[in-house]
Amino acid sequence: MPKTSETKKKALVIDDDKIALDLFNFHLTSAGYDLTTAENGAAGMKFVRENEYDVVLTDLNLPDMTGIDMVRESKKVSPTTEIIVVTGHDSTETAVEAIRLGARDYILKPVDFEKLLIVINNAVETKRQNQLAEQQAAEIKELRGRLTSQTEYEGIIGGARSMQNIYEIIENVADSDANILILGESGTGKEVIANAIHYKSLRSDQPFVKVNCSALPKDLFESQLFGHVKGSFTGASTDKIGFIGQAKGGSLLLDEIGEMPMELQPKLLRVLQEKIYYSVGNEKAQEADFRLICSTNRSPFEAIQDGNLREDLYYRINTIEITIPPLRERMDDVPMLAEHFLKMYAQKYDRDDAEFSQEAFTQMLSSTWRGNVRELQHTIERAVLLSKTGKIESLDIPDAAGGSSLRITGEGSGITNISNGLPEFASRQLQNVPQSFNLTGEDLYKKVGEMIVENLQETDDDEEQNDVFGAIESGVVLAALKKTRGNKQAAANMLGLYRPRLYGMIKRHNIDAKI
Repeated sequence: MPKTSETKKKALVIDDDKIALDLFNFHLTSAGYDLTTAENGAAGMKFVRENEYDVVLTDLNLPDMTGIDMVRESKKVSPTTEIIVVTGHDSTETAVEAIRLGARDYILKPVDFEKLLIVINNAVETKRQNQLAEQQAAEIKELRGRLTSQTEYEGIIGGARSMQNIYEIIENVADSDANILILGESGTGKEVIANAIHYKSLRSDQPFVKVNCSALPKDLFESQLFGHVKGSFTGASTDKIGFIGQAKGGSLLLDEIGEMPMELQPKLLRVLQEKIYYSVGNEKAQEADFRLICSTNRSPFEAIQDGNLREDLYYRINTIEITIPPLRERMDDVPMLAEHFLKMYAQKYDRDDAEFSQEAFTQMLSSTWRGNVRELQHTIERAVLLSKTGKIESLDIPDAAGGSSLRITGEGSGITNISNGLPEFASRQLQNVPQSFNLTGEDLYKKVGEMIVENLQETDDDEEQNDVFGAIESGVVLAALKKTRGNKQAAANMLGLYRPRLYGMIKRHNIDAKI
């Protein structure tokens, strides 16, 4: 990438001594400055108002105004412009006052131009660093404001705070060539994050080569990665460009980096350090010009401990580390992800009237989504394909949680306590439940179900039908909230629910008013 030329530095010198102005003109122009000169304060202030200068040099003794006034007025007009005053030995106290008012430094006459250039260059560098810092602060503020409510970013769906942080990291590092390590469980969308990094980068119009390290045979890994020349080994009938060569000028994704053979990891490390590589059977070095992105669903430190990943390679590949949270930790994103996939598959399979029922949303928010976004995506694709009507009433989600384990013992925790907070009809029907028993897991829930049904009273078709499941749900949620003293997060954890679903139950049964 070509390097842009620097903008020429601009300086203004104000002095009523024409010989002094000629000397300033000679030395500063020779040093590469775009110089403007003025013979009095009024002319100098006119230039300051009409132009942006990196540095202003002013004599303290001007014919129409003092140097102190010059400093004060210049700072009002252009606060970021650095000012250096030029003074005689008899005016050093005044020069100090000028510094108090905002001047950067003072130079004594006769001027030592070698020293003066050092002072000026430092002043200009300070101004430009301050401007850059202000610009970056403004950009970050603007970026954060833009990302705070963003729910879709470069093909990534999610509005959770954890996802906003990832968007901000991508924005900050995409244009650099820093090595990226993406961590996350299977199905969280590591490749989607990698895509965003590449296509936001300055290499976006160059190849993006993706390699699944766990899918390559170990005996072919080296030739696939680095390439080979004809005859370098049995079966090498032609020259082959490896993945590194294919990614020239672009990006290389090494997915499941911990599955790379250990004997090849030092060679990859050398490529990253020296920016050259050798194809199999070729002694001629080739330039390695690519941006490396790695990903893994394992803890890198576990891989290091197990002998599957070199520690020195780990520290080389994770200049920037991005950890994608599992879907269960950002459940607020489930509805928007679900709607995105529903729209995508409704269009793909010509089901324009597809929509979710409330029960389907409840199922989504109740699942642990062990397969993360990928499992949600496949579940919705399956639901769209199998739906007989436009509305998706329920989802086929495997029970990922397994059997829960609860133990109820003793009179104080007898099952009859569940009746606290239930509607009157449900409380009456539980009066004959035993006061204590020992059961765990599925046996407990099976027994509770049997006892509830055994105590239900049969009703005729024309009689009012009671919502038993709703009543039990209300009672269980109320009991959990009372036990946790109203702590909704603790209650949700106790019941194995996610907060959005618990909040829906609380609202549906008006439970807040009963606590």
